[in-house]
Amino acid sequence: MKLDPGSTMEQPSVARESLKAIAPVAIEVVFGTALLGWAMLSLPQVLGKTLHLTTRSDIALVIQQRSEDMLRFIGEQFATVTFSPAIGNVFGWIVGIVFFLLLLSAANTAIVAMIGLFYLMARDREMPRQFKWLNRHGVPIYPLIISIGLPAVVLLFAANFTALAGLYAIGVVGAITVNVGSCAFNRTVGFTWYDRLLFGITFAILLFVELTLAHTKLDALQFVLAVLIGGLALRAYTLKRQGLTTVTLHRQVAAMVTPELPATMQSHLSDSQKIMVAARGITPVLSFALDEAQLREATLCVLYVKEVAVYYTGGGTRLGRARWQDDPEANAIMSLMLKLGAEREICVVPLYAVSPDAAATIVDLSATMGVDFLLIGATQRTALANLLRGSVVTNVAQQLPETIQLLIFG
Repeated sequence: MKLDPGSTMEQPSVARESLKAIAPVAIEVVFGTALLGWAMLSLPQVLGKTLHLTTRSDIALVIQQRSEDMLRFIGEQFATVTFSPAIGNVFGWIVGIVFFLLLLSAANTAIVAMIGLFYLMARDREMPRQFKWLNRHGVPIYPLIISIGLPAVVLLFAANFTALAGLYAIGVVGAITVNVGSCAFNRTVGFTWYDRLLFGITFAILLFVELTLAHTKLDALQFVLAVLIGGLALRAYTLKRQGLTTVTLHRQVAAMVTPELPATMQSHLSDSQKIMVAARGITPVLSFALDEAQLREATLCVLYVKEVAVYYTGGGTRLGRARWQDDPEANAIMSLMLKLGAEREICVVPLYAVSPDAAATIVDLSATMGVDFLLIGATQRTALANLLRGSVVTNVAQQLPETIQLLIFG
């Protein structure tokens, strides 16, 4: 179908074109069924004029005798009461021929669909590989025989058309129930909530209809069970012959082998990366940061946060704007890192801040500078201090954006 305006092959949408195809058929089916039902309910009055029947028992008996060709009977009686018995007889033949052609077309569609289903399942190795053999016209041989032979066998052994109607009803209602139920419960399809509500209500109604058919039409239920058991058994046998098996995995193990896994394992080396290291002194994490920056050819941002319990802004120094040259410990760290960075040809950017919340400052500056990796040395505080004041590493890990990789060294 033609794609809707603004739709692409990656995210296709054919709502406009499909509406043009579905709407006429839906209107025809709804109004046509209602019209034919109205005509059938009006038969008692028509039969009183054409066959001169007056009692309800006689009318019911005639309708029951013609129940298997009701559409033709409706055409005959309405044409008779409108024109004449001869025209009614001719019109009945016309109705019969028209619906014969319609049913022939529907049977052809079902046969083609069944052939295609068998062929695709054979290509997916869920049916015997012999189902892929083609005749000289390019039609699968065995699926064609099965698609024509099974309905023929059913017709030969069916006692009457009422039983066939039961087979048709339970099959069609079951197929529609499965389809509508899948639309209602499939979360991967972008339906709106009111679409899902409509699908759910329709699914519930059709499910009860299907259960009613299964309870009242035992022959239809047996036929469906025979088809399902035979098809599933043939599929299981084919999978066994093909050497295919099913492995049950734990949810956590299945999450480790998702299709997105190769993307997460790709190298993140690039020429424009930034690494930030949060320094609390001259510790081994600074040497590791230099090695990483040199390996990745990245810019190294050295951050020193002077943590204070209460910060006063009236002393002439603004939060986050202090100079690292004025802090002896920060000055020693930054001078050493600038010297080592120059020796290794690493671009070192010194960052200095005074803050009552070191974790929040580290997260804020990491996002502001757009770093790719954040290196933090493991804290050396005691367990009691961590309990009372909280761990900077823990707070940073909880607040850091997912786009920034966190590496704890120590």
